Amino acid sequence: MSKSTRKSVLPATKSHGYEFQGPPGALVLSLGLPLVCYLAAFVCNDVSGCPIPSALHPRSLTLAKLKEEAGWPQDGIWGLASVRVSGFVLAYYLLSLVLQAALPGLVQQGVKLRSGARLEYKFNAFSSAVTILLGAAIGTYLDGADFALWTFIWDHYTQLITANLAIAFALSCFVYYRSFSVKAGNKHKRELAPGGHSGNLIYDWFIGRELNPRITLPVIGTIDIKAFCELRPGMLGYVLLDLAFVAHQYKLYGFVTDSIILITVFQSVYVFDALWMEPAILSTMDITTDGFGFMLAFGDLVWLPFIYSLQARYLAVYPLHLGLSGIVGVLAVQAFGYWIFRAANNEKNRFRTNPKDPRIAHLEYMKTSSGGTLLTSGWWGFCRHPNYLGDWIMAWSYSLPTGIAGYIVKHGSPVVMSHGDMIDGQGFISGGPVKHQVLQGEARGWGMLITYFYVLYFAVLLIHRQLRDEEACQRKYGDDWEKYKEKVRWRLLPGIY
Repeated sequence: MSKSTRKSVLPATKSHGYEFQGPPGALVLSLGLPLVCYLAAFVCNDVSGCPIPSALHPRSLTLAKLKEEAGWPQDGIWGLASVRVSGFVLAYYLLSLVLQAALPGLVQQGVKLRSGARLEYKFNAFSSAVTILLGAAIGTYLDGADFALWTFIWDHYTQLITANLAIAFALSCFVYYRSFSVKAGNKHKRELAPGGHSGNLIYDWFIGRELNPRITLPVIGTIDIKAFCELRPGMLGYVLLDLAFVAHQYKLYGFVTDSIILITVFQSVYVFDALWMEPAILSTMDITTDGFGFMLAFGDLVWLPFIYSLQARYLAVYPLHLGLSGIVGVLAVQAFGYWIFRAANNEKNRFRTNPKDPRIAHLEYMKTSSGGTLLTSGWWGFCRHPNYLGDWIMAWSYSLPTGIAGYIVKHGSPVVMSHGDMIDGQGFISGGPVKHQVLQGEARGWGMLITYFYVLYFAVLLIHRQLRDEEACQRKYGDDWEKYKEKVRWRLLPGIY
């Protein structure tokens, strides 16, 4: 890039420094997180168990045995990808693009950019998702659990991971390369992201160099790549994966358990709430602050659908029945977390809009030199981020329906029972050409490393988000933020953190 060209690039705000431990951290995450997706797929499977038996006896582990138990493709690493599967995935993305362009939707302007301009967005993710799911419902009505979409997802699970990973990688490279054409005063209102212009290729590619990359496609029109990925292919894919796992459970056992229904309902409500409230993304950090790079592309298109749905995938093979007491317990956890989450957010919003509202007028607060106010009592005196605490408690309701997880698959067992029958309260007989037993045995408890991984990951995510929030507050409030921290000591969990 010539000196004159460098000067023409639209300057971003002052760099906020590195996140994720800088370039080394970005490299580790870029390589490590995709491996986690594959690891979860192979270590917890319907071939040998969850986890695979050799994981419980590592001294007996051999490469040949590992491949057999993990269901490693017969044609090796090349079996992780498929041109045919990738073609169907691209067709799904194209359908999402067509629906965004063709269906009516709410047109709204985003927040003001540093240049003073505002970008225009079209929102119809909810109606687009409903259209696709209606098609899936018709297919299921006609073909039942054997509907081609559900069997395709189950039979090509790892290849679907690869296809979406390839799309995320390609998009990241495309927007990174294209970001160098952003110039000051451009008519397309393009800008660089505050934290994505460190000058380090790996870090900027990962974190995202351009704030809101857009592309104009023939017939379809202008697409905001980041906003499209945020709520469309991956979020709906999350629901489609869950539904495919429900169909597979029914196909194997002839029934659908309360546990997998509960998880699918919880996660579908989560997704459709986000789709219905799609305009709300305009004020999120993902849209206003973060650039679009591999971090968001991978997170939206791969990590979210394939990691968040691990519990339903587990239950597709081990159909745990919760019973009335189990259902009530899970619902109680969900309700408790939601109560904290909603009460904390309502308290903050009421204080911001009308401090004299009798429901929050009694709350204590401190004024800052910047002219703002910080609540120091109520939920926001309990800890600095009570909404995150509620969010994390709700996350447990996604994993608790899997119980004390873990199972072993025993093939060709000489048991004369119908598929779906229970064995001594411990396991099940699955259907298919060759019936096999799914028992917990010595795997009981070890499967929780998979099914409760979401709870651990979500805690890390919320702590990282909390640290980013507090860094921004430190810059905004200065010394007043230190005084606030003396009043409200705990970040997320009083007495612990």
